[in-house]
Amino acid sequence: MSPILIAALVAWVLAQSSKVAIAVLRNRTLEFSWFTATGGMPSSHSALVAALTTAVALHEGPASSLFAIALVFSLVVFYDATGVRRAAGEQAEVLNQIVRDLYTAGEFRTERLRELLGHTPVEVVVGIALGVAVAWVVWRTHGGG
Repeated sequence: MSPILIAALVAWVLAQSSKVAIAVLRNRTLEFSWFTATGGMPSSHSALVAALTTAVALHEGPASSLFAIALVFSLVVFYDATGVRRAAGEQAEVLNQIVRDLYTAGEFRTERLRELLGHTPVEVVVGIALGVAVAWVVWRTHGGG
């Protein structure tokens, strides 16, 4: 398997596992849905694309076309994680409050929207740091540098 793919997958697994561990410590229970949940610390999307981009830079060089493509792709993911998806989560939170108010008043009942969709900038930065570190370790252990 490609070291670039290994770095990306390991970073994603570590980030997602970290989120589950943090949730277990915080809630003192384990829910298997947390393994695929979005949002939270650290950003697994950011970790995955940061590891991918770093591994490409280490293996192909920062002047390569492949690195440029990976970097632009990563920047879109980082922006989406802190911008679009976070805004959607905040809107879901407001809509859920409206539904709670209406349900309390006896008007109607509906399912809750998912509120934790995006990430804070800190969650993205931690995801990026995790991804870069994982890519570097994979590169070093697979014959690089």
